[in-house]
Amino acid sequence: MSSAQVEFKQQSSLGIITLNRPESRNALTPQMIQDLGQSIQKCHRNDIRAVLITGVGNAFCSGADVKHFADNLEMNGPNGLAEYLNKLAETLHKDVILQLRLLNKPVIAAINGVAAGAGFSLTLSCDLRIASSEARFIMAYAGIGCTADGGSTYFLPRLVGLGRAMEIYLASQPIGAEYARELGLVNQVFPSGNFAQHSLEIAIRLSEGPTQAYGKVKQLFDNSWDSTLAMQLDSETTAISDIGLTHDFQDGIKAFRDKRQAWFQGN
Repeated sequence: MSSAQVEFKQQSSLGIITLNRPESRNALTPQMIQDLGQSIQKCHRNDIRAVLITGVGNAFCSGADVKHFADNLEMNGPNGLAEYLNKLAETLHKDVILQLRLLNKPVIAAINGVAAGAGFSLTLSCDLRIASSEARFIMAYAGIGCTADGGSTYFLPRLVGLGRAMEIYLASQPIGAEYARELGLVNQVFPSGNFAQHSLEIAIRLSEGPTQAYGKVKQLFDNSWDSTLAMQLDSETTAISDIGLTHDFQDGIKAFRDKRQAWFQGN
């Protein structure tokens, strides 16, 4: 456990990170962002093969704690606020968003409620987004005259297209779970009553899968944005030859031949 407000636990080969500040709808403080980064670092261990991120209460994460912004402005003036925002965003970006993408294993966002601002951005940086029927998504930044951060200006246009991404930012209106699924913001929606069970089952299943193959494909997808077709094909060639050295692939092809279930060990 990193702190009372960011909880980390390991369940078999699954790492579970829980935002636990329900009285503020899990709004992120500077300390929470640091603790979130430390929890993600723990997930680099080989014995963790998938990661689940969720929140406590009726919110996934309502974004950064804007009350801290206002307090900082009153105490330190505009220049002090600008410095505070710079440090906050840099920590969020380098220690959380980038580290989630660098994890060579699946990361699942179990969005149990409201995901707003940086909380919305946090979901976009995950590999899969599983939403409760009660989940709501809102960029929220424009509502306080703020630019978007947390990688949302990178991920959102790639998920929904440039025009729709701009619309979501400008409108700054809540998006329901089913519409979010139609837009491609989330992969699956489950009824709120059994949401925790369904999201945990999905995460456990992924934690028992061919971890190295998952990680390599995640890396291939991420690198594809900067690659030509020829470069990407070369990367795929390298990846598939490397995967031939793994136990999971070797057992997988034997299991296919023998008509049995493969037993993946993550190596």
